[in-house]
Parts: sequence; C-alpha cells; structure tokens
Amino acid sequence: MIKILLSKKLGEMRLTQADLARATGIRPNTINELYHELADRVNLEHLDLICEALDCELDELIVRVPNKESAITHTRQGTQKPGRKR
Repeated sequence: MIKILLSKKLGEMRLTQADLARATGIRPNTINELYHELADRVNLEHLDLICEALDCELDELIVRVPNKESAITHTRQGTQKPGRKR
C-alpha cells in the first residue's frame, strides 16, 4: 500500500493546504486529495513542485507499506505464488 504523508509534513511545517496551493500553483482540490490520501494517481510534476516548496525529498512524502495480503498471483517467472489458487 502506498501512503501519502503530506498531512504529516504540512503539520510539521505548520503550513496549510492553502499555503501549499499558493506556493506551488497546484489546484487546492488536488492538494486536498493528496492531503487526505484520496488520490488514485499522482502527477510527477506536482510531486516535484511539492518537494521543492517544502524543501524535502520524495521519500518524506510517499512511502510503501507492505500489504497484509499480496494481490499478486504470479511471480516474474510466471509461476504461481505459494498459497494462491488459479
């Protein structure tokens, strides 16, 4: 699972979503979707602008948390993963 840590980062910096929207030129609705982790897709240019505005690295905004159950049914070699049925 991918976690977006924008709310944490803004809180640490004591900035609002509106502050970030003004600084980056990104629509407030887009900032809000990222803030509340509602975004299904993320624009790479937006990530770059946010990192620049917050003077941070990408790994401070986005992290991968291992899934409790894998949704992958096959490995790269095309074999079935253990415990999965076709």
